[in-house]
Amino acid sequence: MTEAGAAALPAGGGRIRGMIAVLRRRLPFTSGVTLAMLVLAVATGALWNAAEDRAAYPFIAYGLPSLEEGRWWTMLTGPFFAVIPWYYLPMVGSFALFAGFAEWQLGTRRAMAVTIGGQFAAVLVSTQFLALCRNSGWLWAERVAGSLDVGFSGGALAAVAVASATLRPPWKLRLRAGLCVYAGVAIVYVGTLADLVHFFALLLAIPLGNKLVGTRRAASAGPNPREWRLLVVAGLLLLTIAEFVMVLVPGDGPFGSTEGVTLSAPELAVLAIVVVPMINGLRKGSRVAWRWAVALSAFVTLQGLVVVTFAGLADLFGADYDTDGLALFFVDNLLWTVELVVLIAAQHAFRVPSRRRLRRHAQGPGPALARTLLGRHGGSTLSWMTTWPRNTYFVRADGRSYLAYRRHAGVAVALGDPIAPDGTAAATVTEFTAMCENSGLVPCVFSATEATVAATRELGWQHVQVAEDNVLDLDGLEFRGKAWQDVRSALNKAAKQDIDFRLVRLADQPEPILAQVRALSEEWMADKAMPEMGFTLGGLDEAMDPATRVGLAVDAEGTVHGVTSWLPVYTGAGKVGGWTLDVMRRSAHGFRPVMEFLIASACLAFRDEGARFVSLSGAPLARSGGDAPGRVVDRALESLGRVMEPYYGFRSLHAFKAKFQPRHVPLYLAFRDEADLPRIGLALGRAYLPDVRLRELAKLVSSSRGR
Repeated sequence: MTEAGAAALPAGGGRIRGMIAVLRRRLPFTSGVTLAMLVLAVATGALWNAAEDRAAYPFIAYGLPSLEEGRWWTMLTGPFFAVIPWYYLPMVGSFALFAGFAEWQLGTRRAMAVTIGGQFAAVLVSTQFLALCRNSGWLWAERVAGSLDVGFSGGALAAVAVASATLRPPWKLRLRAGLCVYAGVAIVYVGTLADLVHFFALLLAIPLGNKLVGTRRAASAGPNPREWRLLVVAGLLLLTIAEFVMVLVPGDGPFGSTEGVTLSAPELAVLAIVVVPMINGLRKGSRVAWRWAVALSAFVTLQGLVVVTFAGLADLFGADYDTDGLALFFVDNLLWTVELVVLIAAQHAFRVPSRRRLRRHAQGPGPALARTLLGRHGGSTLSWMTTWPRNTYFVRADGRSYLAYRRHAGVAVALGDPIAPDGTAAATVTEFTAMCENSGLVPCVFSATEATVAATRELGWQHVQVAEDNVLDLDGLEFRGKAWQDVRSALNKAAKQDIDFRLVRLADQPEPILAQVRALSEEWMADKAMPEMGFTLGGLDEAMDPATRVGLAVDAEGTVHGVTSWLPVYTGAGKVGGWTLDVMRRSAHGFRPVMEFLIASACLAFRDEGARFVSLSGAPLARSGGDAPGRVVDRALESLGRVMEPYYGFRSLHAFKAKFQPRHVPLYLAFRDEADLPRIGLALGRAYLPDVRLRELAKLVSSSRGR
């Protein structure tokens, strides 16, 4: 064994020991029951021989026959076994997932009570229900009443249903909708004893979730548009899955056999082709998809009414009529009727027009209004970037505030804080969110400060730090002390080499200077393996704006050694209170500490003009050192930063700016919930690299790694 391999063993062993310690400390109940299931499966041979074929099966399996014969202990033994060997995989896996989630959320004692109590209650209610119905002539109840079952799935479902009350919206509704879709399809179209236990487990646990968890439901005016869309999609998904279940898993459920009422293979294919894009459109709030869904539901409902009318007439006139499968047909149509009612009740949540109409009405306010409002109200250090091309503007109805955003991959990526009068930022974000929902867009705010994060937190949004602004206060700035040694050296060397600092407007410069600046930019780009980024990173086009100041390092012979551009930071009432560093270009063969010289000289010049601060801007995916990121999202961004570092050097740039002793201001991505993050990530990629497709980017990364 090599030394590296030997060194790796303790690390791997340490991780395993750490995982075991976490399981023992946080999930002792789930770990113990899961281990007991596996040990008993091996010890009894149930892991390779079906338990239901054993003579002892009636003495370990629960059900109405066991309870009537006094085998009460089956309520304790049954949960630890599976009917047949391959059932162990879903049974043990689902228990570990659901009960583990409940134990993590609720704590061990409460999770034990909910899981064990939910299992006992669901089995007892199911058996009593069957005992009451088996002599009523209901063939399904009579058949299922004589069956036995094993497994801990009822308790696991009850546990996860109760634990769902600890989740914040919309995750609580999503989880409960998924559980209800599963239980509804299973009990109606399959109808085994296990399905009945699952049904009653959820029926008992979901209403009691808030009380058992100890939370109080806040007063609400009803489901919001996202929740209405989720309910509609869940219903349509239930009905669609049911059609496939009847074909793939034919059963004889409470309402009769699925034989004779199932669709043919071509009909199923047509249903999938119609419903899948419909579900996607409903998820986005599409008005067109809503109309198609209403039409489909109405058609099935009318079909049921026709059959009911025909059956009634046949019975009235004493005609023979085949009633096989009629009950299941009625239930299926009843569910479609419920879906139709929900669709009509939720019509206000489906206002997103077609893409053609959206493009027709896409014209809105331009940069001129943005500059006017920005000068009037002021903004953050990144707010001038909202006036750049390619931005779209959301302006409140009163015309006093706006958010600039870019639309990519179905996401509206708003840039920076709202430009708004004091106290109205939260209202601006709220109306922006409503606009996005009515346009089928996912809203988010990128590079927001703490103030906007606080406003979005009131809406239940999440946030994650994506950058760190570097702000340097100019009042009393003197480059004295050991910490400023590099900066002082750059200023002294520039003076000795007759390198002059010029703070100009680039558009006013003579052509020889402009040509050198363009050459510096092209030289800088040629050294990069990846294309130039945009969005919050400007280029020479943005530097040509007359409102932008440009710093030039020019020697006695007129050679430009470096260039920086500075964006104005308005603080209200038309005043510029600071400047933000944007473009940084230098010659590879010129004055080496040119960037230190340019930034320091600009700071002194802005100080003398009365500016209060400068921002050295924040490099994406970079921040100052500290504790290791804890959340999954933070760790993912940390990993992405390491991957992008060889190509763009964001972290190296961030470390360079530390020479100027700035104070750090975190910048955040604010988003509704984690389900939006994949699309937001794709949208940000397109915003920063709008002219590069994913395939081209992958090729560039591969070629860069091969160098």
